[in-house]
Amino acid sequence: MNHSTKATVCPKCGGEELGKGKHSGYATMYPENKMSLGSVIEYIICTECGYIIESYVKKPEKFKGTL
Repeated sequence: MNHSTKATVCPKCGGEELGKGKHSGYATMYPENKMSLGSVIEYIICTECGYIIESYVKKPEKFKGTL
């Protein structure tokens, strides 16, 4: 799934240069009460102050039926 952000300005510092990042290593989100490999967490980050503007899982379909 391809995520795009509508954010263009950091709400914390007003910076206008944003970047995209993800956790490395074992930093994966796992569904509760379901056997699954989980999904990588991705972020939209202000490159001036480091504020995380958005975060989301790359494969949200892995969390269907977990509530």
